[in-house]
Amino acid sequence: MIEVKNISFKYAGSKRLVFNDFSLRLEEDHIYGLLGKNGTGKSTLLYLLSGLLRPTEGTVFCDGIVTKNRKPEALRDIFLVTEEFEMPAICLSEYVKLYKPFYPNFSDEILLGCLADFELPADVHLGKLSMGQRKKAYIAFAMATNTKYLLMDEPTNGLDIPSKSQFRKVIAQHMTEERTVVISTHQVHDVEQMLDHIVMLDRHNVLLNASMQDIQDQYTFEYRTPQQMDDSVLYAEPTLQGNAVICKRQESAAETQVNLELLFNYKTQTKA
Repeated sequence: MIEVKNISFKYAGSKRLVFNDFSLRLEEDHIYGLLGKNGTGKSTLLYLLSGLLRPTEGTVFCDGIVTKNRKPEALRDIFLVTEEFEMPAICLSEYVKLYKPFYPNFSDEILLGCLADFELPADVHLGKLSMGQRKKAYIAFAMATNTKYLLMDEPTNGLDIPSKSQFRKVIAQHMTEERTVVISTHQVHDVEQMLDHIVMLDRHNVLLNASMQDIQDQYTFEYRTPQQMDDSVLYAEPTLQGNAVICKRQESAAETQVNLELLFNYKTQTKA
């Protein structure tokens, strides 16, 4: 479990606090979606969770270990897939040889399986790949580290449509009861079908922290004509299919698929 306890943080030279007395708990065996507007601290939070940034106040714990201390017993269980990254112009096998020793649970089998799912050769030369292909090789290595905590910042950026489908397959195939995945993204449609828990940030606060099942139990998501709009509608947006609406779910109402983009707009605009 990752625990964030009453942290505050601001970047050097800045007067603006990114976080102020902020707390959060991330349980095991979940795929979290971390959502928020630009500047709300999503990427910063991932860096704080991994220990690459240190809070000015408060503490982040990973299974009881303070992450800012960067102890090997914590680092071997955390991998952060950053949005912007550099990979050396070497063969993947050389890259693996260099970094595999840091991760005692590294799996060559998972690496080969992910590369196959991404339609990449088993030993690609990283310097000869396109940006999207490098991203896939990077994600394949991240999955192969077999860390307990996998943090991903905008992982689908730079991937084409087929590759996004491959990405979802890779995550689904290698999710285990011992693993926790946190995906920070603006591209909610790329990942919403694989998430089971949502955390929304709004400035210094957690605007929403709920499982997808809890959200489905509380709301219905549907399309309505102007004539069907009534007091049961909590929030609506016009679309080509009619008004996309969120309603309070009635006991007799059927469960509906969550529209995360609509829910995000509802929560951030109404603070409900």
